[in-house]
Amino acid sequence: MVLFRTFIAAFLLAFAPLTLAPLALANAGAGAESFVRENATKVLSALDEPGLTSAERSAKFGGFMDEFSNLNGISRFVLGKYGRRFNADELSRYREIYRAYSLANYEAQFDEYRGAEIEITGSTEARRDTIVRSIIRKDDGETLDVSWRVRPRDDKYQVIDVGLNLDGNLLWLAVEQRAQFLDLLDRNGGSADALIAKLEDLTADLQQSLDG
Repeated sequence: MVLFRTFIAAFLLAFAPLTLAPLALANAGAGAESFVRENATKVLSALDEPGLTSAERSAKFGGFMDEFSNLNGISRFVLGKYGRRFNADELSRYREIYRAYSLANYEAQFDEYRGAEIEITGSTEARRDTIVRSIIRKDDGETLDVSWRVRPRDDKYQVIDVGLNLDGNLLWLAVEQRAQFLDLLDRNGGSADALIAKLEDLTADLQQSLDG
């Protein structure tokens, strides 16, 4: 269960924001629910496609992520104030390792993700956003409550954050990762190299576990 929750967190965070077809602003709640249902189902189906080797599945998922996600956007958000302080070279190296770290995280948890299904349980308007509530259900009956913060922008939907209900506490993932990154950067004088090195170590550990 811990591995499943860990992967769901990494997966959902990396997929914010996602964009889809133009939305019907007059029915934002229903449109947001449809958006979450369709995209989450598509991702789950891709990850559970039979007949693929591990390398093929990883490559397919990576291509899906590049097409439908905005890792550059989320990677900037989690840097907070330091995003304006990194130079062009530091930002480039950071984005590259952030993507590699995210992909390694997904691949490391593929087995925990197979067979999961999503059920939309409702939505709530929150100012200009819609909070879509869902349950991700595995074949063995284990479930995880997931909330999606969806915002309309340029006649499209974006998931701007995802919340996990863990033991009764709602954890918003982008906010949590931002806090972790800022803490590391604050403790290291805002050093881009310190953050990059940490992500490189984490990525190497994940890849080693995959190779083993």
